[in-house]
Amino acid sequence: MADIRNFTLNFGPQHPAAHGVLRLVLELDGEVVQRADPHIGLLHRATEKLAETRTWVQSVPYMDRLDYVSMMCNEHAYCLATEKLLGIEVPERGKYIRTMFDEVTRILNHLLWIGCHALDVGAMTMALYTFREREDLMDVYEAVSGARMHAAYYRPGGVYRDLPDRMPQYEESVWKNAKAVRELNANRQGSVLDFLEDFTERFPTYHAEYHTLLTDNRIWKQRLVNVGVVTPERAMQMGFTGAMLRGSGIAWDLRKKQPYAAYDQVEFDVPVGVNGDCYDRYLVRMEEMLQSNRIIKQCIDWLRKNPGPVITDNHKVAPPPRENMKSNMEELIHHFKLFTEGIHVPPGEAYAAVEHPKGEFGIYFISDGANKPYRMKIRAPGYAHLSGMDEMSRGHMIADVVTIIGSQDIVFGEIDR
Repeated sequence: MADIRNFTLNFGPQHPAAHGVLRLVLELDGEVVQRADPHIGLLHRATEKLAETRTWVQSVPYMDRLDYVSMMCNEHAYCLATEKLLGIEVPERGKYIRTMFDEVTRILNHLLWIGCHALDVGAMTMALYTFREREDLMDVYEAVSGARMHAAYYRPGGVYRDLPDRMPQYEESVWKNAKAVRELNANRQGSVLDFLEDFTERFPTYHAEYHTLLTDNRIWKQRLVNVGVVTPERAMQMGFTGAMLRGSGIAWDLRKKQPYAAYDQVEFDVPVGVNGDCYDRYLVRMEEMLQSNRIIKQCIDWLRKNPGPVITDNHKVAPPPRENMKSNMEELIHHFKLFTEGIHVPPGEAYAAVEHPKGEFGIYFISDGANKPYRMKIRAPGYAHLSGMDEMSRGHMIADVVTIIGSQDIVFGEIDR
Protein backbone atom coordinates (compact mmCIF):
# COMPACT_ATOMS: atom_id res chain seq x y z
CA MET A 1 0.00 0.00 0.00
CA ALA A 2 1.36 3.44 -0.94
CA ASP A 3 2.41 5.83 1.80
CA ILE A 4 0.23 8.86 2.46
CA ARG A 5 2.21 11.92 1.46
CA ASN A 6 1.83 15.48 2.68
CA PHE A 7 1.87 18.08 -0.08
CA THR A 8 2.54 21.78 0.03
CA LEU A 9 0.67 23.40 -2.82
CA ASN A 10 0.55 26.89 -4.27
CA PHE A 11 -3.06 27.85 -4.91
CA GLY A 12 -2.83 31.00 -7.06
CA PRO A 13 -1.84 33.74 -7.71
CA GLN A 14 -2.74 32.80 -11.29
CA HIS A 15 -5.57 30.44 -10.36
CA PRO A 16 -8.87 31.76 -11.81
CA ALA A 17 -10.74 31.08 -8.55
CA ALA A 18 -8.18 32.98 -6.43
CA HIS A 19 -10.03 36.20 -7.36
CA GLY A 20 -7.12 38.31 -8.40
CA VAL A 21 -3.70 37.90 -6.91
CA LEU A 22 -4.16 35.68 -3.86
CA ARG A 23 -1.31 33.26 -3.27
CA LEU A 24 -2.62 30.61 -0.92
CA VAL A 25 -0.03 28.13 0.33
CA LEU A 26 -1.95 24.96 1.21
CA GLU A 27 -0.54 22.15 3.34
CA LEU A 28 -2.42 19.03 2.33
CA ASP A 29 -2.84 15.54 3.69
CA GLY A 30 -3.96 13.78 0.51
CA GLU A 31 -6.71 16.15 -0.57
CA VAL A 32 -7.61 17.42 2.89
CA VAL A 33 -6.38 20.90 3.87
CA GLN A 34 -4.29 20.91 7.05
CA ARG A 35 -3.28 24.57 6.86
CA ALA A 36 -3.97 27.50 4.55
CA ASP A 37 -1.54 30.40 4.52
CA PRO A 38 -2.65 33.43 2.49
CA HIS A 39 0.22 35.49 1.05
CA ILE A 40 -0.87 38.99 0.17
CA GLY A 41 0.72 42.16 -1.13
CA LEU A 42 0.83 41.35 -4.84
CA LEU A 43 -1.55 44.23 -5.64
CA HIS A 44 -0.11 46.77 -3.22
CA ARG A 45 -0.40 50.30 -4.66
CA ALA A 46 0.36 52.41 -1.57
CA THR A 47 -3.01 54.19 -1.60
CA GLU A 48 -2.66 55.27 2.03
CA LYS A 49 0.78 56.75 1.36
CA LEU A 50 -0.30 58.43 -1.89
CA ALA A 51 -3.10 60.20 -0.02
CA GLU A 52 -0.47 62.10 1.99
CA THR A 53 0.76 63.83 -1.18
CA ARG A 54 -2.66 64.59 -2.71
CA THR A 55 -5.19 67.25 -1.72
CA TRP A 56 -8.34 66.06 0.05
CA VAL A 57 -10.41 66.03 -3.16
CA GLN A 58 -7.71 64.47 -5.34
CA SER A 59 -7.77 61.27 -3.31
CA VAL A 60 -11.46 60.58 -4.01
CA PRO A 61 -10.77 58.76 -7.33
CA TYR A 62 -8.22 56.53 -5.54
CA MET A 63 -11.10 55.24 -3.41
CA ASP A 64 -12.90 53.87 -6.49
CA ARG A 65 -9.87 51.74 -7.21
CA LEU A 66 -9.70 50.08 -3.78
CA ASP A 67 -12.62 47.68 -3.88
CA TYR A 68 -13.22 48.11 -7.59
CA VAL A 69 -16.67 46.50 -7.54
CA SER A 70 -18.09 48.77 -4.81
CA MET A 71 -16.84 52.09 -6.06
CA MET A 72 -19.20 54.65 -4.56
CA CYS A 73 -19.31 53.01 -1.12
CA ASN A 74 -15.54 53.51 -0.77
CA GLU A 75 -15.94 57.17 -1.73
CA HIS A 76 -18.72 57.52 0.84
CA ALA A 77 -16.52 56.52 3.78
CA TYR A 78 -13.78 58.88 2.57
CA CYS A 79 -16.20 61.81 2.24
CA LEU A 80 -17.83 61.09 5.62
CA ALA A 81 -14.44 61.17 7.38
CA THR A 82 -13.50 64.44 5.63
CA GLU A 83 -16.88 65.99 6.51
CA LYS A 84 -16.44 64.94 10.13
CA LEU A 85 -13.13 66.84 10.31
CA LEU A 86 -14.58 69.85 8.49
CA GLY A 87 -17.73 69.83 10.63
CA ILE A 88 -20.02 70.38 7.63
CA GLU A 89 -23.51 69.06 6.95
CA VAL A 90 -24.53 67.52 3.62
CA PRO A 91 -27.84 68.83 2.19
CA GLU A 92 -30.77 66.43 2.62
CA ARG A 93 -31.05 65.76 -1.12
CA GLY A 94 -27.34 64.94 -1.27
CA LYS A 95 -27.82 62.43 1.56
CA TYR A 96 -30.65 60.68 -0.28
CA ILE A 97 -28.68 60.53 -3.53
CA ARG A 98 -25.77 58.98 -1.61
CA THR A 99 -28.07 56.46 0.06
CA MET A 100 -29.58 55.51 -3.30
CA PHE A 101 -26.19 55.06 -4.97
CA ASP A 102 -24.81 53.09 -2.02
CA GLU A 103 -27.61 50.60 -2.60
CA VAL A 104 -27.14 50.59 -6.39
CA THR A 105 -23.50 49.78 -5.61
CA ARG A 106 -24.52 47.03 -3.17
CA ILE A 107 -26.61 45.35 -5.87
CA LEU A 108 -23.73 45.75 -8.38
CA ASN A 109 -21.32 44.14 -5.91
CA HIS A 110 -23.59 41.24 -4.99
CA LEU A 111 -24.41 40.54 -8.64
CA LEU A 112 -20.72 40.23 -9.48
CA TRP A 113 -20.15 38.16 -6.33
CA ILE A 114 -22.90 35.62 -7.02
CA GLY A 115 -21.96 35.40 -10.71
CA CYS A 116 -18.29 34.67 -9.91
CA HIS A 117 -18.98 32.53 -6.84
CA ALA A 118 -21.30 30.31 -8.87
CA LEU A 119 -18.78 30.22 -11.72
CA ASP A 120 -16.06 29.05 -9.30
CA VAL A 121 -18.30 26.30 -7.95
CA GLY A 122 -19.27 25.25 -11.48
CA ALA A 123 -22.55 27.00 -12.37
CA MET A 124 -21.68 28.74 -15.62
CA THR A 125 -25.05 30.34 -16.39
CA MET A 126 -25.21 32.64 -13.35
CA ALA A 127 -22.47 34.95 -14.62
CA LEU A 128 -24.37 35.53 -17.87
CA TYR A 129 -27.56 36.42 -15.97
CA THR A 130 -25.98 38.75 -13.43
CA PHE A 131 -23.90 40.68 -15.96
CA ARG A 132 -27.11 41.46 -17.85
CA GLU A 133 -28.43 43.36 -14.79
CA ARG A 134 -25.08 44.94 -13.99
CA GLU A 135 -25.15 46.53 -17.43
CA ASP A 136 -28.25 48.58 -16.53
CA LEU A 137 -26.79 49.79 -13.24
CA MET A 138 -23.46 50.63 -14.88
CA ASP A 139 -25.43 52.86 -17.25
CA VAL A 140 -26.83 54.72 -14.21
CA TYR A 141 -23.26 55.25 -12.99
CA GLU A 142 -22.38 56.55 -16.44
CA ALA A 143 -25.36 58.89 -16.53
CA VAL A 144 -24.41 60.69 -13.31
CA SER A 145 -20.62 60.69 -13.54
CA GLY A 146 -19.59 59.92 -17.11
CA ALA A 147 -17.73 56.74 -16.08
CA ARG A 148 -19.13 53.22 -15.88
CA MET A 149 -16.98 52.15 -12.94
CA HIS A 150 -14.64 54.70 -11.37
CA ALA A 151 -17.24 57.37 -10.84
CA ALA A 152 -15.67 59.87 -8.37
CA TYR A 153 -19.25 61.14 -7.97
CA TYR A 154 -19.23 61.77 -4.21
CA ARG A 155 -17.36 64.86 -3.02
CA PRO A 156 -16.72 66.18 0.50
CA GLY A 157 -19.91 68.15 1.19
CA GLY A 158 -22.30 66.19 -1.06
CA VAL A 159 -22.27 64.85 -4.60
CA TYR A 160 -20.71 66.30 -7.75
CA ARG A 161 -24.00 67.26 -9.46
CA ASP A 162 -27.73 66.63 -9.39
CA LEU A 163 -29.26 63.65 -11.19
CA PRO A 164 -29.46 64.25 -14.97
CA ASP A 165 -32.75 64.42 -16.89
CA ARG A 166 -31.72 61.94 -19.56
CA MET A 167 -30.10 58.53 -19.84
CA PRO A 168 -27.30 57.52 -22.23
CA GLN A 169 -28.91 56.08 -25.39
CA TYR A 170 -27.89 53.16 -27.58
CA GLU A 171 -27.09 54.12 -31.16
CA GLU A 172 -27.38 52.23 -34.43
CA SER A 173 -24.22 50.37 -35.42
CA VAL A 174 -22.97 47.38 -37.40
CA TRP A 175 -24.15 45.14 -34.57
CA LYS A 176 -27.49 46.81 -33.72
CA ASN A 177 -30.13 47.74 -36.30
CA ALA A 178 -32.82 50.42 -35.83
CA LYS A 179 -35.40 47.97 -34.40
CA ALA A 180 -32.99 46.57 -31.79
CA VAL A 181 -31.91 50.08 -30.77
CA ARG A 182 -35.55 51.17 -30.36
CA GLU A 183 -36.21 48.22 -28.04
CA LEU A 184 -33.04 48.87 -26.02
CA ASN A 185 -33.88 52.56 -25.63
CA ALA A 186 -37.54 51.99 -24.74
CA ASN A 187 -37.02 52.51 -20.97
CA ARG A 188 -34.34 55.21 -21.45
CA GLN A 189 -36.63 57.97 -22.66
CA GLY A 190 -37.06 59.61 -19.24
CA SER A 191 -34.69 60.75 -16.49
CA VAL A 192 -32.23 58.67 -14.47
CA LEU A 193 -34.89 58.26 -11.76
CA ASP A 194 -37.38 56.93 -14.33
CA PHE A 195 -34.84 54.41 -15.56
CA LEU A 196 -33.93 53.31 -12.02
CA GLU A 197 -37.59 52.99 -11.11
CA ASP A 198 -38.10 50.78 -14.15
CA PHE A 199 -35.12 48.68 -12.99
CA THR A 200 -36.52 48.29 -9.45
CA GLU A 201 -39.79 47.02 -10.96
CA ARG A 202 -37.95 44.45 -13.10
CA PHE A 203 -35.33 43.33 -10.58
CA PRO A 204 -37.45 41.04 -8.34
CA THR A 205 -38.24 38.92 -11.42
CA TYR A 206 -34.55 38.57 -12.24
CA HIS A 207 -33.83 37.82 -8.58
CA ALA A 208 -36.38 35.00 -8.63
CA GLU A 209 -34.53 33.53 -11.63
CA TYR A 210 -31.32 33.35 -9.57
CA HIS A 211 -33.17 31.52 -6.81
CA THR A 212 -34.58 29.08 -9.38
CA LEU A 213 -31.10 28.41 -10.74
CA LEU A 214 -29.28 28.01 -7.44
CA THR A 215 -31.13 27.97 -4.14
CA ASP A 216 -32.60 24.44 -4.28
CA ASN A 217 -30.08 23.15 -6.80
CA ARG A 218 -28.78 19.86 -5.40
CA ILE A 219 -25.17 20.35 -6.54
CA TRP A 220 -25.11 23.94 -5.22
CA LYS A 221 -26.30 22.79 -1.78
CA GLN A 222 -23.83 19.89 -1.69
CA ARG A 223 -21.00 22.33 -2.38
CA LEU A 224 -22.08 25.05 0.11
CA VAL A 225 -23.99 23.54 3.06
CA ASN A 226 -21.78 22.94 6.14
CA VAL A 227 -18.69 24.27 4.36
CA GLY A 228 -16.64 27.00 6.07
CA VAL A 229 -18.75 27.13 9.24
CA VAL A 230 -17.95 30.06 11.55
CA THR A 231 -19.59 30.27 14.98
CA PRO A 232 -20.99 33.67 16.08
CA GLU A 233 -18.32 33.93 18.80
CA ARG A 234 -15.43 33.26 16.41
CA ALA A 235 -16.90 35.59 13.79
CA MET A 236 -16.77 38.43 16.31
CA GLN A 237 -13.31 37.47 17.62
CA MET A 238 -11.85 37.41 14.09
CA GLY A 239 -13.25 40.85 13.29
CA PHE A 240 -15.74 39.73 10.64
CA THR A 241 -18.28 42.31 9.49
CA GLY A 242 -21.06 42.54 6.93
CA ALA A 243 -22.56 39.36 5.47
CA MET A 244 -19.75 37.26 6.98
CA LEU A 245 -20.93 38.27 10.48
CA ARG A 246 -24.65 38.28 9.73
CA GLY A 247 -24.35 34.82 8.12
CA SER A 248 -23.23 33.55 11.53
CA GLY A 249 -26.37 34.90 13.18
CA ILE A 250 -25.34 38.32 14.49
CA ALA A 251 -27.61 41.16 13.41
CA TRP A 252 -24.94 43.84 13.11
CA ASP A 253 -25.49 46.40 10.35
CA LEU A 254 -23.98 49.90 10.55
CA ARG A 255 -26.93 51.28 8.55
CA LYS A 256 -29.13 50.37 11.54
CA LYS A 257 -26.68 50.62 14.47
CA GLN A 258 -24.84 53.83 13.48
CA PRO A 259 -27.00 55.38 10.75
CA TYR A 260 -25.35 57.76 8.28
CA ALA A 261 -26.65 59.54 5.14
CA ALA A 262 -30.43 58.96 5.02
CA TYR A 263 -30.53 55.40 6.39
CA ASP A 264 -32.51 56.48 9.45
CA GLN A 265 -35.26 57.74 7.09
CA VAL A 266 -35.74 54.56 5.03
CA GLU A 267 -37.24 51.19 5.94
CA PHE A 268 -35.39 47.92 5.36
CA ASP A 269 -34.72 44.62 7.11
CA VAL A 270 -31.39 43.04 8.02
CA PRO A 271 -31.22 39.37 6.93
CA VAL A 272 -29.42 37.06 9.38
CA GLY A 273 -28.13 33.50 8.95
CA VAL A 274 -28.44 30.54 11.32
CA ASN A 275 -25.63 28.03 10.66
CA GLY A 276 -22.75 30.34 9.69
CA ASP A 277 -21.86 28.26 6.62
CA CYS A 278 -21.34 29.29 2.98
CA TYR A 279 -24.99 28.56 2.14
CA ASP A 280 -26.26 30.92 4.85
CA ARG A 281 -23.93 33.67 3.68
CA TYR A 282 -25.25 33.12 0.16
CA LEU A 283 -28.85 33.51 1.35
CA VAL A 284 -28.00 36.61 3.40
CA ARG A 285 -26.45 38.38 0.40
CA MET A 286 -29.33 37.32 -1.87
CA GLU A 287 -31.86 38.86 0.52
CA GLU A 288 -29.69 41.98 0.87
CA MET A 289 -30.17 42.62 -2.84
CA LEU A 290 -33.95 42.70 -2.42
CA GLN A 291 -33.65 45.01 0.59
CA SER A 292 -31.39 47.33 -1.44
CA ASN A 293 -34.03 47.36 -4.17
CA ARG A 294 -36.58 48.38 -1.54
CA ILE A 295 -34.36 51.25 -0.30
CA ILE A 296 -33.76 52.50 -3.87
CA LYS A 297 -37.54 52.68 -4.41
CA GLN A 298 -37.99 54.81 -1.28
CA CYS A 299 -35.13 57.11 -2.31
CA ILE A 300 -36.57 57.59 -5.81
CA ASP A 301 -39.92 58.48 -4.29
CA TRP A 302 -38.34 61.08 -1.94
CA LEU A 303 -36.05 62.56 -4.61
CA ARG A 304 -38.97 63.14 -7.00
CA LYS A 305 -40.83 65.19 -4.39
CA ASN A 306 -37.93 67.16 -2.92
CA PRO A 307 -35.73 69.21 -5.24
CA GLY A 308 -32.87 71.19 -3.68
CA PRO A 309 -29.10 71.57 -3.41
CA VAL A 310 -26.97 68.40 -3.57
CA ILE A 311 -23.68 69.83 -2.26
CA THR A 312 -22.82 72.24 0.54
CA ASP A 313 -22.88 75.97 -0.21
CA ASN A 314 -19.65 76.48 1.76
CA HIS A 315 -17.32 77.59 -1.06
CA LYS A 316 -14.24 76.84 0.99
CA VAL A 317 -15.19 73.16 0.55
CA ALA A 318 -17.24 72.89 -2.65
CA PRO A 319 -16.78 74.94 -5.84
CA PRO A 320 -19.41 77.59 -6.68
CA PRO A 321 -21.71 77.01 -9.69
CA ARG A 322 -19.91 77.73 -12.97
CA GLU A 323 -22.25 80.51 -14.11
CA ASN A 324 -21.61 82.41 -10.84
CA MET A 325 -17.89 81.79 -11.17
CA LYS A 326 -17.86 83.42 -14.60
CA SER A 327 -19.73 86.56 -13.50
CA ASN A 328 -18.48 87.19 -9.98
CA MET A 329 -14.93 87.91 -8.82
CA GLU A 330 -15.47 86.51 -5.31
CA GLU A 331 -16.63 83.15 -6.69
CA LEU A 332 -13.78 83.08 -9.21
CA ILE A 333 -11.27 83.41 -6.36
CA HIS A 334 -12.99 80.61 -4.42
CA HIS A 335 -12.91 78.42 -7.52
CA PHE A 336 -9.25 79.14 -8.25
CA LYS A 337 -8.15 78.52 -4.64
CA LEU A 338 -10.12 75.28 -4.44
CA PHE A 339 -8.65 73.79 -7.59
CA THR A 340 -5.07 74.93 -7.05
CA GLU A 341 -4.67 74.64 -3.30
CA GLY A 342 -7.61 72.46 -2.22
CA ILE A 343 -9.61 72.34 1.00
CA HIS A 344 -7.90 73.26 4.28
CA VAL A 345 -9.13 70.82 6.90
CA PRO A 346 -8.81 71.77 10.60
CA PRO A 347 -6.27 69.76 12.66
CA GLY A 348 -7.66 66.67 14.35
CA GLU A 349 -8.48 63.05 13.72
CA ALA A 350 -11.62 61.26 12.56
CA TYR A 351 -12.83 57.77 11.75
CA ALA A 352 -15.88 57.16 9.59
CA ALA A 353 -17.23 53.77 8.56
CA VAL A 354 -19.94 52.67 6.16
CA GLU A 355 -21.80 49.39 5.72
CA HIS A 356 -19.93 48.47 2.57
CA PRO A 357 -21.25 45.47 0.55
CA LYS A 358 -18.39 43.40 2.00
CA GLY A 359 -18.51 44.62 5.61
CA GLU A 360 -17.37 47.62 7.62
CA PHE A 361 -15.22 49.84 5.41
CA GLY A 362 -13.64 52.62 7.44
CA ILE A 363 -11.34 55.56 6.81
CA TYR A 364 -9.23 57.01 9.62
CA PHE A 365 -7.71 60.45 9.06
CA ILE A 366 -5.20 62.55 10.92
CA SER A 367 -5.12 66.16 9.76
CA ASP A 368 -2.48 68.72 10.68
CA GLY A 369 -4.46 71.63 9.22
CA ALA A 370 -2.84 71.44 5.77
CA ASN A 371 -4.50 71.02 2.38
CA LYS A 372 -3.72 67.28 2.39
CA PRO A 373 -4.08 64.52 5.00
CA TYR A 374 -1.19 63.96 7.41
CA ARG A 375 -2.10 60.25 7.57
CA MET A 376 -4.82 58.03 6.17
CA LYS A 377 -5.60 54.48 7.29
CA ILE A 378 -8.11 52.27 5.49
CA ARG A 379 -10.03 49.61 7.39
CA ALA A 380 -10.76 47.04 4.68
CA PRO A 381 -13.35 44.38 5.55
CA GLY A 382 -11.80 41.76 3.24
CA TYR A 383 -8.52 41.90 5.16
CA ALA A 384 -10.11 40.49 8.33
CA HIS A 385 -12.11 37.93 6.35
CA LEU A 386 -9.05 36.62 4.51
CA SER A 387 -7.21 36.20 7.81
CA GLY A 388 -9.95 33.73 8.82
CA MET A 389 -9.19 31.63 5.73
CA ASP A 390 -6.96 29.15 7.59
CA GLU A 391 -9.52 28.42 10.27
CA MET A 392 -12.43 28.19 7.83
CA SER A 393 -10.76 25.78 5.41
CA ARG A 394 -9.03 23.43 7.86
CA GLY A 395 -10.28 19.86 7.42
CA HIS A 396 -12.02 20.61 4.12
CA MET A 397 -11.12 19.41 0.61
CA ILE A 398 -9.27 21.51 -1.98
CA ALA A 399 -12.55 22.00 -3.87
CA ASP A 400 -14.08 23.54 -0.73
CA VAL A 401 -11.27 26.12 -0.55
CA VAL A 402 -12.66 27.56 -3.79
CA THR A 403 -16.15 27.72 -2.25
CA ILE A 404 -14.83 29.46 0.88
CA ILE A 405 -12.88 32.09 -1.09
CA GLY A 406 -16.04 32.76 -3.12
CA SER A 407 -18.15 32.97 0.03
CA GLN A 408 -15.81 35.57 1.56
CA ASP A 409 -16.40 37.87 -1.44
CA ILE A 410 -12.77 38.89 -1.67
CA VAL A 411 -11.44 41.75 -3.78
CA PHE A 412 -7.74 42.40 -3.59
CA GLY A 413 -7.77 46.11 -4.31
CA GLU A 414 -8.87 46.83 -0.74
CA ILE A 415 -6.89 44.06 0.97
CA ASP A 416 -3.50 45.07 -0.44
CA ARG A 417 -4.40 48.75 -1.02
